Amino acid sequence: MRSLLGPLFNKATSGPPVPFTGRGGGGLFSWLNRNDSTAHMAAMGAVGTLFNIVSTTSQATAEVEWKLWKRARSGKVEDRTEVTSHAVLDLLRRPNDFYTGQEMVESGQQHVDLTGEGWLVVRRIGPVPAELWVVRPDRMAPVPHAEKFLAGYIYTSPDGEQVPLETRDVLMIRMPNPLDPYRGMGPVQAVLTDIDSSKYSAEWNRNFFLNSAQPGGVIEVDKRLTDPEWIEMTTRWREQHQGVSNAHQVAVVEQGQWKTVNFTMQDMQFTELRNLSKEVIREAYGYPKFAAGEVDDVNRATADASSVWFARRLTVPRLQRWKGLFNNDLLPLFGATAANLEFDFESPVAEDEEAENAERSSKATAAKTYIDAGFTAESVVDALELPDKLKWEKPEPPPAPVAPPGATAPAGDQPKPGKDAVPDGAVTDLARAVLMLAEGRAEHGRTFRDYWG
Repeated sequence: MRSLLGPLFNKATSGPPVPFTGRGGGGLFSWLNRNDSTAHMAAMGAVGTLFNIVSTTSQATAEVEWKLWKRARSGKVEDRTEVTSHAVLDLLRRPNDFYTGQEMVESGQQHVDLTGEGWLVVRRIGPVPAELWVVRPDRMAPVPHAEKFLAGYIYTSPDGEQVPLETRDVLMIRMPNPLDPYRGMGPVQAVLTDIDSSKYSAEWNRNFFLNSAQPGGVIEVDKRLTDPEWIEMTTRWREQHQGVSNAHQVAVVEQGQWKTVNFTMQDMQFTELRNLSKEVIREAYGYPKFAAGEVDDVNRATADASSVWFARRLTVPRLQRWKGLFNNDLLPLFGATAANLEFDFESPVAEDEEAENAERSSKATAAKTYIDAGFTAESVVDALELPDKLKWEKPEPPPAPVAPPGATAPAGDQPKPGKDAVPDGAVTDLARAVLMLAEGRAEHGRTFRDYWG
């Protein structure tokens, strides 16, 4: 019996602790049983709702700016330093002579949204990655291994040639498939039947008008027609009744009888069917109506909220998958030159000014409450995650008011006994001296100097 703990203590062992494929060699050919990714990709060009969703999400993903960073010792994101010159940056800006970086991400994201898989094949010059190529998911197949989990990949060319690829030469983004650890699963796979229904209803409508805008029927004849008679009858029928321009022409059938066999357009309920298919497709993608441009009324507030929702719920999760591919699969191909480097994207989520203002006011109120209660300013800044640039200084207390002439200063304002104590009546004398100074009387100066010594 094989121990599940063996690989944990044997560093030379590489692979899963349990078999993911048969040990008799059959696993080497299991890649032939791949899912029908071709149909999933073809569906994009057949249904407008699907085209809208996939094109919008893939374009939004490709438009985001990427930056390369060197990690800080502190581990904090704000302490990172940007790297502006590196071979991997050049590779992503120009993956090959025919693609820009944006085109590569958009094309790859289309595949992910349609099939649940996105594939990049690496072309090397020596040990260094020189080009990246997007390849179709239906042409790629993992080759399982009984011990190592994955032996490599097989690429099947349009003419049927099978090209073996090493694991280090293939980069893959996958939406996990609960039934197959080697493949992905996309939304189209879940709603392909509904997509087909929408496509077929559109084709039925098209053929309805091409067929004289009349339902189908049967021409019955009471004898067997010779070949020349058959050709003559069918040719005349097409000339007189096929096509929209011949709609509602009176039918003349020689030696035959026309019988209508049909459903009416109302019976077919194509409008309801197509609307239902739209809702099912949007549901599979988590794609609301407003993202597809279906809004009853819109204003600045709802438009901004819709934009933020789209970026946060649809674009960011897709970017996170690309981030994982860049950091975990692509950067290690550059060896020591990529040590402590990581890619990160500029957030596509627009700032919500109203929410930020409300949060800022709330934190300011809380900070004052804590500081007034006796907490140190430094601890309050850390606890409320206030900006590090904020500096707090304890405000100076306001000066004590000067008593008017002839008035006695409040007891709380009296100086404390000691060497600097002011003698009795000094406050009154001081106030009188200030008034004399304001009136410009010469003798006040003597009194003022005498008081202060």
